[in-house]
Amino acid sequence: MPPCNFAIVGPGWRTEFFLRAARALPDRFRIDGVVVRDPARGAAFEAQWGLPTFRSTEALLRLTRPRFAVVSVPQPAAPGVIAELAAAGMPVLSETPPAPDLEGLLRLAELVRGGARLQVAEQYFLQPTHAARLALIAAGRIGTPSHAHVSVAHGYHGTSLIRKYLGLGFENAAIRAQGFASPIVASPTRAGPPDEFRIARSEQTIATLDFGERLAVFDFTGDQYHSWIRGPRVMVRGERGEIRDDELRYLEDHRTPVTLRLLRQDAGQYADIQGHHHLGILAGADRVYRNPFPGARLNDDEIAVAACLEGMATYVETGADIYSFAEAAQDQYLALSIAAARASGEVVRTTTQPWAPQP
Repeated sequence: MPPCNFAIVGPGWRTEFFLRAARALPDRFRIDGVVVRDPARGAAFEAQWGLPTFRSTEALLRLTRPRFAVVSVPQPAAPGVIAELAAAGMPVLSETPPAPDLEGLLRLAELVRGGARLQVAEQYFLQPTHAARLALIAAGRIGTPSHAHVSVAHGYHGTSLIRKYLGLGFENAAIRAQGFASPIVASPTRAGPPDEFRIARSEQTIATLDFGERLAVFDFTGDQYHSWIRGPRVMVRGERGEIRDDELRYLEDHRTPVTLRLLRQDAGQYADIQGHHHLGILAGADRVYRNPFPGARLNDDEIAVAACLEGMATYVETGADIYSFAEAAQDQYLALSIAAARASGEVVRTTTQPWAPQP
């Protein structure tokens, strides 16, 4: 099969994840061009990445024939760009979230009902560690999940993982949330390590999402993405066991408890001369996750982004969702509801939105 060719709108930080994934997998992906509206920035982008740039989506679509377009622009601009591409009949893979607010989500829901082909590049559940845990849950190792404590990512990424771990669709929730601040030694940022010792302010949000028979705790502080001292935490419980970070505890029968570690395997370590790349994750003798891109030197988030691209290519061919607009809209709606509950101090009760499947 020839590589899947696609285009990108926007030259921002998240765009580089798609670029690195495509560059590492040239047999699978090819980028036709990138829309960069500022000429000077476009010239710099071309020099850095060796890709053609265009000043508008109209010029891009007139001069290239991508199978789909990735929209990676600031949140407020995303709905307009998505609408522009949809009007041209172009399938869209939108960066997260596809809209910054409920009004924008509702407008996009109308576009999708009108035939727009829109998927969202929600990648967290495709990262190796999360995918391995989800495979164990799907295999019934812990029974039916009823409680999840997720402290991994902000907003819609966190709610996406909650929904995945608990097997939720579009159920409504009663949400309580609070925030508090604490001191922390200043963490690294996207730009790199801090230049000096400094005590900063760490903002944390903790929320409970009560779905009736299933309860979730959303817990996140913005330092976690880059901090050396604030790590991610995951716990998922069912009636037969629990998964806590890289440990699986379950019952083979009511008298036989088992504890297993999730063992990560990477090539290129010690005397292994295969080259550094991720292989997969084991739980005992079972390989619960296998890297779909063996040999490629990609970090976990880039593996997940590549999986989004591959899923989008399949969606264009078959219509099978990789992550539908409806799923992503529900993630963002829950995240907005958490923010509203934190701001008001009151319980926020979600309601069924137009993007939810009709009974």
